[in-house]
Amino acid sequence: MVVWSLLTRLVGAAVLAAVLLVVSTALGIWWTARQDSRPQSDAIVVLGSAQYNGVPSSIFAARLEHAIGLYEAGVAPVIVTVGGKATGDQFAEAEAGRDYLARAGVPAEALLAVPEGGDTLESMRVVGAAFAERGWQRALVVTDPWHAMRAQRMAQDAGMEAESSPTRQGPAVQTRNTQFRYILRETAAYLLYRVTGESIAGAPGIG
Repeated sequence: MVVWSLLTRLVGAAVLAAVLLVVSTALGIWWTARQDSRPQSDAIVVLGSAQYNGVPSSIFAARLEHAIGLYEAGVAPVIVTVGGKATGDQFAEAEAGRDYLARAGVPAEALLAVPEGGDTLESMRVVGAAFAERGWQRALVVTDPWHAMRAQRMAQDAGMEAESSPTRQGPAVQTRNTQFRYILRETAAYLLYRVTGESIAGAPGIG
């Protein structure tokens, strides 16, 4: 009986710890989504999302528009777009993003496309390498609110001094149901990354 009682307590403690970890992670994602850091940085890093024959999706366009505002506010002298090319695509996400920014009036010398990365982790690693090559350190990451905490963590793990400035527009923030689904997904994705060091595939642009 004593052994059974001890085992029950241990299992209960483990379950409670797991619940607290999940809840604290979800709260962290919710909190980070509501922050908007704008420190002087070496570059603004816009995470890619779907593009259609060179035209950014609504999710991607919302991120790019936010980056334009940050650039015009003088937060950083360069905007980096990142993201590879899906099978059959003519354009990489980074190229579609760069061209969108150029059409919006951002000078060519202020744009850097890094056309690699199939998910957030890969993207942050190739951007980290690009930063190292140029002697840059400080990155301001632009993505959707619920993705910000994981993206920022991955950027830091890739060697950058990273903060995030999430976009407040686009499909990811339109309804409470959408926000709730994204928070659940990101909670699982963040915990998986912290445990395994791996990313996951999923919603466009935020794997």
